[in-house]
Amino acid sequence: MSTNFIQKINILRPYFLTLFAFLFFLNNRAQNKNLKPNVILVLTDDQGYGDVGALGNTIIKTPHIDNFHKESFHLTNFHVGPTCAPTRSGLMTGRYANSVGVWHTVGGWSLLRENEKTLANMFEEAGYKTGGFGKWHLGDNYPFRPEDRGFQETVMHGGGGIQQTPDYWNNTYFNDTYFHNGKPEKYEGYCTDVFFNEAIRFIQTNKNKPFFCYIATNAPHGPYNVPLEYYNLYKDLGNAILTDTQKRFYGMITNIDDNFGKLRKQLKELNIADNTILIFMTDNGTSSGYINRNGKIKGYNAGLRGTKGSEYDGGHRVPFFIHWKDGKISSSKDIQTLTSQLDIMPTLADLCDINLPKNHQPLDGTSLSPIFRGNDTLKNRMLVTDSQRVQQPKKWKNSAVMQDNWRLINGKELYNVATDKGQQNDIASKNPEKVKYMRAFYENWWNQVSVDFDKEIYFKIGSKKENPITLTAHDIHSTGPFAWDQTHIRKGVVSAGYWSVDILESGTYKVSLRRYPIESKLPINATIDGISKEELPGLEKEIPEGKNLNFLKASIQFDNQINIEKGVEKDDKAIEFKVKLNLGKTKLFANFTDINNNTNVAYYVYIEKL
Repeated sequence: MSTNFIQKINILRPYFLTLFAFLFFLNNRAQNKNLKPNVILVLTDDQGYGDVGALGNTIIKTPHIDNFHKESFHLTNFHVGPTCAPTRSGLMTGRYANSVGVWHTVGGWSLLRENEKTLANMFEEAGYKTGGFGKWHLGDNYPFRPEDRGFQETVMHGGGGIQQTPDYWNNTYFNDTYFHNGKPEKYEGYCTDVFFNEAIRFIQTNKNKPFFCYIATNAPHGPYNVPLEYYNLYKDLGNAILTDTQKRFYGMITNIDDNFGKLRKQLKELNIADNTILIFMTDNGTSSGYINRNGKIKGYNAGLRGTKGSEYDGGHRVPFFIHWKDGKISSSKDIQTLTSQLDIMPTLADLCDINLPKNHQPLDGTSLSPIFRGNDTLKNRMLVTDSQRVQQPKKWKNSAVMQDNWRLINGKELYNVATDKGQQNDIASKNPEKVKYMRAFYENWWNQVSVDFDKEIYFKIGSKKENPITLTAHDIHSTGPFAWDQTHIRKGVVSAGYWSVDILESGTYKVSLRRYPIESKLPINATIDGISKEELPGLEKEIPEGKNLNFLKASIQFDNQINIEKGVEKDDKAIEFKVKLNLGKTKLFANFTDINNNTNVAYYVYIEKL
C-alpha cells in the first residue's frame, strides 16, 4: 500500500469518524422514536398550589419548575385528597381512596388493599422498567410494599415520612438509611438529593427501553430539616414576611427545584427528553407555605381558602404540569376542566397506548387525552374529595362535592369559585336545587365507596415473602393518640390498640416485643441522648432524648387464642414469646406495663414463623 494512499486515509479519518458518529446518533434517535414514551411522575409532599413561582408566588425560588411551566399543559382545576396517603392511593389506582382502604395516614388505614392494581402494575405488564424513589405511604409490609405492587427497583423511606415509626431508626434527612428493594442501605447526602440521584441512576440504566419512574419526595413534609445553603436563601427575609418554619419550607422546595432542573438536564443529555412524558404535581395543599393568624398573613396561597387537610380548595387543589414534546404537549396552556389524580392512570394508558392493568377494579378516573387534543369531554363532571383520618369514615365529614367551579362543602355550604375563589360567600340558600343535586350525587358516591368499610386489612403472618414481619405502632387500630413518629417513641407517647393479623399457617411462632427497633440495639428501658441543632446543622428543632419508661411487664394477646405475660429485666432489649398459633384472622394486642401499672403499646413487634 503506497505512502500516498495511507496519508489520504489519515487525512479523511476524522471525517469518517464524524460521519459514523452522526449515523449512530440518527440510528439511536430513530430507535428512541419507535419506543413507547418513557414516563416520569414527580410528586412532592405538602407543597400547595401557591408554593410555586409560576403560580404567583413572588418570594419562592423555583426557576426550573417555572421554566417547565412555560413548556407544559397545566391543569388549573386539578384536585387530590387533602392528605398524603389518600392522594397516593387514588393516583396509583385511579380509584377513590375510600374504596381502596386508604382514608387515613396511620391507624391501619393507609394500607392499599391487596386486590388493587397500580400504575406500576400497568407499566410492568406493558414491558416497561419500573422504579419508585422516595415516599410510598401505602404499606411497609408484604403485600403492600412498592416492590409487591409492580415496582422493580425501589429506594424508599418507611411510613409516611422520614423519621416516622416505620422508618429506619434515627434517620434525620441527612446521610440516612433507606430501603433499597426492601433491604436497608446507607446513603450519603440530603434525602431529596438521594432520591433524585437514585432515580437518575435508574433512568441512565434503562435509557434504551421504555421506563416508568416515580419520584415521590418526602420534602417539603415536616420536620423541616434542610441544608443550610437552602435555608440561607430565605434567612434574611424579615419575620413579618416569612416565619422561620416557612423559610425552611421554602428552602426545601428550592432544593426540589434544583433537583428537578438536574433531572431535565440529564434527560436532554441522554437524548430521551423529547419522548418522555414528564409530570410535576403535589399531593395536597400547603402545610406551611401559608399562615393566616387573626388576619396577619405570611406566605402565599394563590387566593385559596384552607391548607393541608381542608375540604376547601386550598386543601386539595394542587399544581399539575405535563410535558411531552413528541406528543405535542410542550407549550404553555391552561386547561380549566375539573380533573383529579384519579385520571392519571387512564390518561397515561391512553398516551402510552398500553392496556390498563389486568384484573383491575372499575376506575373512577377518566382519560384526559381528548382534553389534551382540544376536545373537552368532561364538562359538568362531578367529583368528591374528603379528609377522614378516623377509624370508621363518617358521612359528609370534611367533604367537597365538585362540579366545574361549584363546590358543596360538608353537604351544606355552596360556593362558585369562578367568582369567589376564596370561598367566602356561601350561596347555598340562593341555589337550593343545586345543593339538592350535588347532595344526591354524594349519596350515590357514598353508597359506592362505603361497601368495604367494615372489611379490615390484615398483616400477613408467616408468609415466606416476609418472615419475620415487623409491625409498628404507626399501624395499630386505635381511637386514641398514635406513636406514629420516632420522636413519639423517644418521648414515650402512650398508645393503645391492636393490629389486624392473618395467620397464614398454623404452627409455632416467636413474637418479640420492643420499645426501640431492632437496628437501634437499645434496651427496652434505655435512656438515650437527643440530637441538637449544633450537632446536626439543618435540623428544624432538636430531636428529643429517649426517656426510661420503667416497663416491668410485657404481654401479648391473640384475641381468644393466646394471653401471656412476662417480666422485663433491666437490660432486656426484647421480650420474646414462643407460641403456637392457629390459622386464621385475628387481633393482636402487644403491650408493656410500667411500675405504676400503666399500659402502653409495644412500639415494635417482630413475628417469626419457626
